[in-house]
Amino acid sequence: MKSVEHVLSLSVRSKPSRSTERRIVAFKKSGDYRKCLHKLSASGLKPVKSSNALRMICCHADKKSRWSGLRQNPRIAFVEKDGKVSAHAISLAPRKSRVLNKRRACQAKVPWNVCRVKSPPLWPRSKGQGVRVAIIDTGIAAHPDLRIAGGTNTIVPGGSFADDNGHGTHVAGIAAATGRRRIFGNAPRAVLYAVKALDRNGEGFISDIVQGIDWCIAKGVRVINMSFGMPDNSLALHNAVRRARRKGIVIVASAGNSGRAAGRIDVPARFPETIAVAATTRSNRVASFSSRGRGIDAAAPGVNILSTGLNGTYVRMSGTSMSAPHVAGGAALLRGVAPKLSATAIGKRIRRSALPIPGGANAVGSGLLQVAPAAGRRRR
Repeated sequence: MKSVEHVLSLSVRSKPSRSTERRIVAFKKSGDYRKCLHKLSASGLKPVKSSNALRMICCHADKKSRWSGLRQNPRIAFVEKDGKVSAHAISLAPRKSRVLNKRRACQAKVPWNVCRVKSPPLWPRSKGQGVRVAIIDTGIAAHPDLRIAGGTNTIVPGGSFADDNGHGTHVAGIAAATGRRRIFGNAPRAVLYAVKALDRNGEGFISDIVQGIDWCIAKGVRVINMSFGMPDNSLALHNAVRRARRKGIVIVASAGNSGRAAGRIDVPARFPETIAVAATTRSNRVASFSSRGRGIDAAAPGVNILSTGLNGTYVRMSGTSMSAPHVAGGAALLRGVAPKLSATAIGKRIRRSALPIPGGANAVGSGLLQVAPAAGRRRR
């Protein structure tokens, strides 16, 4: 049997071309992983991505190489194509909105959707201060209502984490807009980090997402929001999510925008380690586009949501992408109230305190997110 290093060195290419595709190879043992990295380096081949923690290499591979023998090698954990995820928004085109609130449901600068999930009643106890929240997305743009503590670009190493699409900035505002100018998010004092792993089209490779999760773990992030997905499974992504969860990180993911058509929710929301979020309308009904299927934990507003946009604007967008950051912001508030609360306990509280609404478990999970009730009463 040919060695793993030999097979890889014959199949890997130094640059992408029409005859190559990105593939992920994961090893069972760290020694084999390091040996393969050394062999590739000696051959003048540099992997696209690598993860020491997951013993994973991503590389440009010849499409003609089936690698069936590599998959069967006892030293290999798995081999898979480096698939792509897409942002879960219905419309990514930013447009200005002249109206902040059509009706005042609670205090000034607080949109109806933030009021609906009952985040403001918890603010006297916690606004998420000190809780690190990462938005793995298209990046986050500078904005008067956003306080960005830092970030990374996993697409272009060393590149800017600024948003060139608008999706990530909108998601960030729902989670943690400060209200300094016009609008509050759910956790207005959370420590916000931008992880740019999706491109200007709202798409990203699994390996870029995995690298982003690794960065979050190293940075001590406590809540991760992932408003994107794909229909197919990925062991590489699942392993990264599992590792983050073992580190105590709350991982929130949008269910998808396939409505009833797909019959299941997207990955990574389909992973049991995430809190999967569906979308609701202003009338507390499941949105028509919101994906249905097993694994949904809760629902949150996701239709015509006002939040931060590019160039200091405020825009309205729809999608389960907009629903997930309500839960991410809510999780930051809960961690502010009870820092030692585990990720598992936070998920249970969110499900148990949810407001029952029509639709059933496969559409809205336990129901509509209710953040303040999830925190419980203050102990005296």
